[in-house]
Amino acid sequence: MARLEEKLLPSGHPGTHKDVEEKSFACTVCSKKFSRGGNLRTHLRTHTGEKPYECTMCSKKFRHGGNLHSHLRTHTGEKPFECTVCNKKFSQSGHLKLHFLTHTGEKPFECTVCNKKFSDGGSLRRHLRTHTGEKPFECTVCNKKFSDGGSLRRHLRTHTGEKPFECTVCNKKFSEDGSLRSHLRTHTGDKPYECTVCSKKFSHGGVLRSHLRTHTGEKPFECTVCKKKFSQSGHLKLHLRTHTGEKPFECTVCSKKFSRGGHLRSHLRTHTGEKPFECTVCKKRFSGGGDLRSHLRTHTGEKPFECNVCNKKFFDSSNLRLHLRTHTGEKPFECTVCNQKFPTKQFLTKHLLMHFNDKSSIN
Repeated sequence: MARLEEKLLPSGHPGTHKDVEEKSFACTVCSKKFSRGGNLRTHLRTHTGEKPYECTMCSKKFRHGGNLHSHLRTHTGEKPFECTVCNKKFSQSGHLKLHFLTHTGEKPFECTVCNKKFSDGGSLRRHLRTHTGEKPFECTVCNKKFSDGGSLRRHLRTHTGEKPFECTVCNKKFSEDGSLRSHLRTHTGDKPYECTVCSKKFSHGGVLRSHLRTHTGEKPFECTVCKKKFSQSGHLKLHLRTHTGEKPFECTVCSKKFSRGGHLRSHLRTHTGEKPFECTVCKKRFSGGGDLRSHLRTHTGEKPFECNVCNKKFFDSSNLRLHLRTHTGEKPFECTVCNQKFPTKQFLTKHLLMHFNDKSSIN
């Protein structure tokens, strides 16, 4: 470690010593003291809001001349600060200092609540807000609050529609650089996230985290209405619509509405007649991928859906749900004529025909 630090901080580097200077310049607003008059003048701008340094390219203003110099490099692309270990270059000296810590492994900033350590003070400050719940960054459009400035900046793009990150392969644009990086893997095929249990690889870290729950059985997302738990937040959002009745996806042909985009896409094929999913065994075609998967099990004999009451197994989850009603006695489909209830929609439809036929015979 000592050798590496010697390489990082050459002899004579100003960061290796501190000069003790008298602080005789005091701020008349907050009484903070400074050793130099120039530092005091710069500090006073935090009270007055004055930003005298303006970028000649984009008109953005800054309190400090140094901040303007750093900002100008975002236009010029200049990266004058180079790592002496790996030769990576940076536009700001502060970014280089933080990068150095990836080589030394040093994490000098420790949380006083949970003792977690960080390589920079900014990361520690953001982390502390997970304990305090503080959200000091507020959206000026919808007043939503955030714990860090980066999250607020990303959120603001949902209002402006700005997508500054463009794919160099297909020119698709994104509002976040992380989304662009993930997208680029659809072109490269890169899957850097590997499951330590089954070695399956994923292109996104979030997908790996969700996948790991299939091994652990963890279901951290709970419905506030019925307490049902889910392994993924997206599944919880879809489930909540069964309580709210929300169906945000509408068919442009017949105006039928759906709670899921996938259901709408499958439905649209009833209008187009498209059946893009073909069985590799018997060449039968299907309009939905789920239908194909269920059908393939008639060839393989696989029955992955098991009743936890009697252990009977089924090809698909919908048949299992219908079967479970034989145990629970649930009859969710009610006749609007005589109020008789049925366990399946098909039974209700047959029953309604009896009412229709009775009326026809009377007439």
